[in-house]
Amino acid sequence: MDASDRRPFHFQQFSLYHHRSTMKVGTDAVLLGIWTPLDDNEKVLDIGTGCGILPLLLAARCGDVTVDAVDIDPDSAEEARMNFERAPFSGRLRAFQTDIRNAKALNRHHYDLIISNPPFFLNDHRPVREDRKRARHTDSLSYEDLIKAAGYYLKPGGRFSVVLPYRQSRIFLELACVAGFFVQRQMLIFPKPCKEPNRVNLLLGKNPENKMETEKFIIRDETGNFTSQYIDMVKNYYLSTGK
Repeated sequence: MDASDRRPFHFQQFSLYHHRSTMKVGTDAVLLGIWTPLDDNEKVLDIGTGCGILPLLLAARCGDVTVDAVDIDPDSAEEARMNFERAPFSGRLRAFQTDIRNAKALNRHHYDLIISNPPFFLNDHRPVREDRKRARHTDSLSYEDLIKAAGYYLKPGGRFSVVLPYRQSRIFLELACVAGFFVQRQMLIFPKPCKEPNRVNLLLGKNPENKMETEKFIIRDETGNFTSQYIDMVKNYYLSTGK
């Protein structure tokens, strides 16, 4: 993407700006927002919202879901707030600039679902800009902090949905298990059929399921074109899947 391009990103149901946010619109968030199961009248918390893409997708999918979104970065929180105000379902979305480790505006045990596209990188490949570092690295929000926040803000029986690098997900799951979370469903995401998975969507809860559901998702085929699986996933949201 050209850094000078300030046009909004258009979905079928809404448009949003993502130029000020530390994390832009990307495949990880879009797939998580579409994949995560939703029930009627759910209260959702998005931790590390960036430009607000996850709340907007969830609100577009379900006509009565409400979402609170938090981000520690002031520019990201402000851009998410502006995107929410422009959306046709603005009354169901709220954005807060706050640290989830001390979010006084939120209520304990209030949410049916917590969703997050969290910081990915543990130590290496650090960006120069401090805001990008906060968004992409676990320094400001460790896996332990994220799991603790999920346990604090989820209602009993609530669910926790997250996208992670596949290799680092093992570390995350060990910590989540210690905190009493169990994987209920997972989607292994492959960039191509010949590649190893590089991302995984996880749905966790405090109640163990009899059998964990596992599915495989391939984004592009051997020729580099999007798979029918990917096209079917995003066709009701993207204006065009491109090539």
